[in-house]
Amino acid sequence: MRIRRVGTHALLLDLTLPEETDPPAAPRRDTDVSAIVEAWRAELWRRRELGELSAVEIVPAATTVLLDGVADPSATAARIAGWTVAPSADTEAAEPGATAAHLVRIPVTFDGADLPRVAEHWRTDVPHVVSRLRETEFQVAFCGFAPGFGYLTGLPAELTVPRLPTPRPRVPAGSVALAGRYAGIYPSASPGGWMLVGRTEVTLFDVTADPPALLSPGTRVRLVQQ
Repeated sequence: MRIRRVGTHALLLDLTLPEETDPPAAPRRDTDVSAIVEAWRAELWRRRELGELSAVEIVPAATTVLLDGVADPSATAARIAGWTVAPSADTEAAEPGATAAHLVRIPVTFDGADLPRVAEHWRTDVPHVVSRLRETEFQVAFCGFAPGFGYLTGLPAELTVPRLPTPRPRVPAGSVALAGRYAGIYPSASPGGWMLVGRTEVTLFDVTADPPALLSPGTRVRLVQQ
């Protein structure tokens, strides 16, 4: 892990690099990095709740965790450097209102236009793709792209799929899609190049709700066929 200063009151934890070893360790796989990012996200939220960490925002991403609103970045970086985490489902913690134990079930109609393409990449048929998606417990790794859009991990590396060669100019809200190693649900209509596998009527983002986003980092997600 490498801790970098970002501006005057922020720190960035870069988790792409393995701990220094002799001989040097092999680079981490994407799936390893995802687990480590989630472990650090959970640990940092836990320590903030205990009063051991002062940060206004803790924001996980694909390979990093950003701490913003840090009063003393140097002292905080030194403390964090002495902490260790072990990726484990049993030790996950979460932000208030979205605990690691929290499970969101999303009713989905699996009729996406790209199901045959996904089946081809997975070297199987459409019913098996649907079954695999229904059987997988996903977890929100981080949020981005649009308000309420959670990047869901849970599929193994061998089931990654490419983005479409040409993005669609408009993807309807509620579209369930795959790209790379992630699954995601479009919270609002927007252009998009992910492969569409289904749709849901569930509202993913509502500015009048508390919290506005249904899915936040650490939340477990199940896609339930309707």
